[in-house]
Amino acid sequence: MFSNDIIASFNDLETSIYHYICQNKEKIPYMRIRELADETHVSTATILRFCRKLNCEGFTEFKIKFKLYLQENKKTSIKGSKQSIIEFFERTLRGDLEEKIREAAELINTADNVIFIGIGSSGILAEYGARYFSSLGKFSLYIKDPHFPIHSSIRSSSVTIALSVSGETPFTVTHLNQLKQEGSKIISITNSRLSTIAKVSDLNIAYYVTEETFEQSNITTQVPVVYILEAVAREIHKLNP
Repeated sequence: MFSNDIIASFNDLETSIYHYICQNKEKIPYMRIRELADETHVSTATILRFCRKLNCEGFTEFKIKFKLYLQENKKTSIKGSKQSIIEFFERTLRGDLEEKIREAAELINTADNVIFIGIGSSGILAEYGARYFSSLGKFSLYIKDPHFPIHSSIRSSSVTIALSVSGETPFTVTHLNQLKQEGSKIISITNSRLSTIAKVSDLNIAYYVTEETFEQSNITTQVPVVYILEAVAREIHKLNP
């Protein structure tokens, strides 16, 4: 509602109104125009000019839009960490997760090279996965640059492990398509098997937890991903006693 351009257009009086509104968000939808004018020490005409800059015909329309704005940006309650883990085990471990883990381990075990990709929090876990696999004897690389040069002999005998909560991250989709066209087998770990990344994969392992966002950031738990990565790595180690 308050874009950078609109805020930059405020004069001193309008800026003072803006600051008052930000500090008294819950009161504004229930105030009369005269009450706001008195609180901010300006005239009602100044309040109306302020409203028009926000594309509102008057103070009543502003209050309605502001109330909707507050509802849309209301902070969501964050689930407890235990709840997320219980959800993962209840939904996933009753299914074919263990079978998928064994299938992934067998596919990776026959590959000469393992490449991890991901971005954001998934990138951090991709880097962790590459290190964990290497620690258990399956040397792996984490590549975050889609233009990173990889020799053709490495690509054709590799397995790429892609991590993405949504399964729709454009960076990862692009990177994955390039590696797939160059002969790499694709394993993806995503929150849903219906995502784009899951569909282009040779094998998808989905973990099905409720996605959560907080202030426009994805804070969906990544504990299931750590569990899957470590379980696959240990399964590979068992295949090579």
